[in-house]
Amino acid sequence: MLRGLLGALAALLLAAAGVFWWQGRAASSLDSAVPAPPAASADELEPEDLPSADVEGLMGAAPPEATAIGRETRRFNLLDKDRDNRISRTEMLSTRAKAFRKLDKDGNNLLTFEEWAHATVDKFAAADANGDLFLTREEFATTRPKDKPKIKQKCVCK
Repeated sequence: MLRGLLGALAALLLAAAGVFWWQGRAASSLDSAVPAPPAASADELEPEDLPSADVEGLMGAAPPEATAIGRETRRFNLLDKDRDNRISRTEMLSTRAKAFRKLDKDGNNLLTFEEWAHATVDKFAAADANGDLFLTREEFATTRPKDKPKIKQKCVCK
């Protein structure tokens, strides 16, 4: 038992000595790899004259003033298209018009249940291979959501 303990202690001491020796060599090799700076001539040692300008009496443009606009003011301004400080019903509904037109397949400005549920209707039609308006177990299995691939995260460690 004592031999094993002494052997382990000796191995740890040798490993520690090796690490310190290896780090010392790495530091000394870096010191020798850095080239010495080139010798500067006498002209380069003197600082050049900096340009100067007569700035007395000159005034720059005033910085723009920041206005405190709250969240509700910004939201109101987004909806008030004609800037009359009033939101009409048309202005309020205008944000949903594009989504409505996308759902209104036949363009008659009437939204039927089938148009509203178009994604499900299209999925059912695609799965009903024999066109009998019923899905068998095999046909229903084709409507299963596809598995999303897992994103592999890369560690950017420095």
